[in-house]
Amino acid sequence: MNTVSFEILAVSQQQLNVFWAFLGGMFVAGALIWAVRLGMSVRDREPAPPRPEEQPHLPDGGPIHEEREVREPEEMPHAGQESERLMPYQLHHAATKRCDDQHRRRWLPGSSGGFGSGGPGHV
Repeated sequence: MNTVSFEILAVSQQQLNVFWAFLGGMFVAGALIWAVRLGMSVRDREPAPPRPEEQPHLPDGGPIHEEREVREPEEMPHAGQESERLMPYQLHHAATKRCDDQHRRRWLPGSSGGFGSGGPGHV
């Protein structure tokens, strides 16, 4: 084979690569167009968004304010005997319970300081 035939094969190989790249790009573009059309048809089948009168609104009494309470840890009940085990219905539903003393302890300046906070600490 001479040099001219190698150049013809090289050119045709380049043309073939360009053709396959173009074909791959057309496939990806077609897949994207199909996905968008499928999404639009799914969106058309969904119910319409709620109208303004169907939106949630404030109660007649106005906004509800948060409630604060002091909580304390709930003790884990102990089994009667060593071999007896606790069942799920014997356990409490929460890890804390409402404290009898609802007076909220406030921080007093100078009585404490966190590590690295620059405060004098406990004095």
